[in-house]
Amino acid sequence: MRVGEGRSQLLRLLPVLIFVGVAGFFAMALRSGDPSLVPSTLVGKPAPQTVFPAIDGIETNGKQEPGFSNADLAKGKVSLVNFWASWCQPCVEEHPLLIQLKHDAGVDIYGVNYKDEAASARHFIGRFGNPFTALGGDAEGRGAIEWGVYGMPETFVVDGKGKVVYKHVGPISSESIATRLLPAIEKARGLAVTP
Repeated sequence: MRVGEGRSQLLRLLPVLIFVGVAGFFAMALRSGDPSLVPSTLVGKPAPQTVFPAIDGIETNGKQEPGFSNADLAKGKVSLVNFWASWCQPCVEEHPLLIQLKHDAGVDIYGVNYKDEAASARHFIGRFGNPFTALGGDAEGRGAIEWGVYGMPETFVVDGKGKVVYKHVGPISSESIATRLLPAIEKARGLAVTP
């Protein structure tokens, strides 16, 4: 075999070797069983420039529930951004915990309804309650892409300057609230400066 032939065979095998390596990495990540360990490139960076428009017909005290943008997350107060959908069973399970977290931690929670019909979102909020300070829709899923969302639900802690300081993948639980979210909120409060 000539040197040129060996190099040619190696070049043909290279894509296969790369694929096997990447597939192995993902297989190991899936076996870890804890989706919250998936890293986020947003942590430590400003929230993406996104606008989530109000969802028609969702009202609080007779007034249309407002949508929001990333600018609303930089007004000096630590907040949470929660991506959810009416068709998401883990979202149903975590919803009472969001209501409790808003009360216990005193944070504003901004909800993003992902790829949902307005009627379904209205029904969900009517049935399970509204923990959200503002609630916007992401009908096409473009905002979720900007935020690096892997699946529903996901929750982000944003400091008062609009910087993402923590990302929680999957439904929150009493344990994750106590061991991850509340510490992240308190740490962010130490970083938050009112403009």
